[in-house]
Amino acid sequence: MQQPKYFKTITGKQIPLPVFFPDATRAVLKALDSSDIEGTKTPGILVNTYHLYSQPGAQTIKELGGVRTFMSWNGGIISDSGGFQVMSIAKTSGGKNAVTDKGVTFKEPGKEKVVFTPELSIKVQSALSTDMMVVFDDFTEPGADLERARDTVERTIRWARLCKDLFEQWCEQKKLTEASRPYLLGVVQGGDHLDLRAECTQRLVDIGFDGLGYGGWPVMEDGKFNYDVARVIRENTPQDYLLYGLGIGKPDEIVKLVDTGWHVFDCVLPTRDARHRRLYVYNADSIDAIDVRADKFYSYYVPDKQDYYRDERPVSTACDCLLCTRYPRSYLAHLFRIGDMTAGRLATIHNLRFYSILMEKLRFT
Repeated sequence: MQQPKYFKTITGKQIPLPVFFPDATRAVLKALDSSDIEGTKTPGILVNTYHLYSQPGAQTIKELGGVRTFMSWNGGIISDSGGFQVMSIAKTSGGKNAVTDKGVTFKEPGKEKVVFTPELSIKVQSALSTDMMVVFDDFTEPGADLERARDTVERTIRWARLCKDLFEQWCEQKKLTEASRPYLLGVVQGGDHLDLRAECTQRLVDIGFDGLGYGGWPVMEDGKFNYDVARVIRENTPQDYLLYGLGIGKPDEIVKLVDTGWHVFDCVLPTRDARHRRLYVYNADSIDAIDVRADKFYSYYVPDKQDYYRDERPVSTACDCLLCTRYPRSYLAHLFRIGDMTAGRLATIHNLRFYSILMEKLRFT
């Protein structure tokens, strides 16, 4: 079995791997429109199932032709299951009985009570018409002991099997072929318990998916990334599966995971950091000179120093984005200082281009 080389879309596009999809949670990347995203050479986005279910509603998006038509986007689209957001709400405000084998019951302030189930997750994702759907899973919270982690794994497997059955029924109803249907991704849970992670991976493979995701929280108590979990998932996954680092987005972590066989990543970091005046910059003089496997191959640029208000240089000479090719540091510093929304737009464009360059380098080096 060969490693996958492309992420295919239901429209027939083949996106080279590895790939990074920024989080367009509510079918929008804050401060950008779809043409801005395309200009950064970003090939795909991730949308959040629960938030789009809440507003404007799955049926509305379905009637408008799916997320791709809704936001006039021509690239790839992944819909997560909504599980992480649902679990975050339920396990903090829903009480100890919020999660059952049926699904998750919770209530957000000012809203009606919601029962979010595997069936609902698949139904909403099918209405969104995305290129990859993710099964609903029970998030293993950080620090969970073996008994608690085992409980989340058993529920994750139970829900994964149900989601797979529902997905196949939907594909049959829509007469979708292997080539025209979206991917279906299983999610590996089990926390820091490596034996449990291996077991969860193997049981998901037995059910049968197009790929598996690194579920749960990947950062250990000491703040370091848990590469052991990533290794165990890789070792127990067929070579032709896509491996997806759900929510993983630090550049150095992406490089290490790609080098061990991971393919797809998403994260809020580049867009959120941009809005908070944190720009990613390669420690190189040009794009050609970038070495993503060098120690400290990038750094952060924060346009707050007084010196930057008169700085005529671009933010980076190792970037060809709109900000770096057209505007000096002084202008970006000015925009942030006066609170103009253009600052967030230009900084976000820059950070997205940083990530698309990163993936380009990883594909060819």
